[in-house]
Amino acid sequence: MGRGVLRADVAAATFGLTRCAPSEPLATFVDYYWIVRWDRRGRPPHEQTILPHPNVHLVFEATGAGIYGVDRKLFSRVLTGQGKALGVRFRAGCFRPFWGAPISQLSDRVVPATRMFGPLAEKTRQAIMCAETDDDMVGGAESLLFSGLPERDPVAEQAADVVALITADASLRRVDQLAAVSGMSVRGLQRMFADYVGVSPKWVMRRARLHEAALRADGGDPVDWAALALDLGYADQAHLTRDFTATIGVPPGRYAG
Repeated sequence: MGRGVLRADVAAATFGLTRCAPSEPLATFVDYYWIVRWDRRGRPPHEQTILPHPNVHLVFEATGAGIYGVDRKLFSRVLTGQGKALGVRFRAGCFRPFWGAPISQLSDRVVPATRMFGPLAEKTRQAIMCAETDDDMVGGAESLLFSGLPERDPVAEQAADVVALITADASLRRVDQLAAVSGMSVRGLQRMFADYVGVSPKWVMRRARLHEAALRADGGDPVDWAALALDLGYADQAHLTRDFTATIGVPPGRYAG
């Protein structure tokens, strides 16, 4: 199911998730497209919880089209009946050229897509909901993005690279370490993240650690939480437990059980 989808085994049995790569002109801005399909007819509703990443999403579903800023809490959605949704996951920092203002304005918010794309957003949503194939759904989203395609922004691409560095290197645990590796000052990193990513570098580091902890807990194998805490840069197991519980709502041991 992918990092961030909590209770991944249950999720995999509840809905289908497909990821599609963007076309070359949009690859600078878009990480991937995701398509979710479910059929709960004759079955009880399912509440799916996500531990969000530091990415902005443009989402098309039956109830509307919205721009989802970085959610610093858990995100949950109740699936009922039969349905589908398509999302555009932008590379971290790379929605900034579309939005034209600090992405921190969008943190923990959902903005109607019509605010940016006008009536074409709703027309696109309707077409996507009627489309029968993944390619047609993605094609509709790409057409909308091309209608407002901005110039490439080297700072946005730099922000995406720094976020990717955090995700890939578990040894990066402090902002001063990140500054040394990236060649930027601590203050410069903080300004860039507020403007382009919508959350602080420290938040992205913390979220990356929690993603790894949740992934291990969902893996089905026994977890040595004390060892994992040290691997992830926590002071001790108690620190990991507090962080995990405060964000996900239950202690890691109970979550894994």
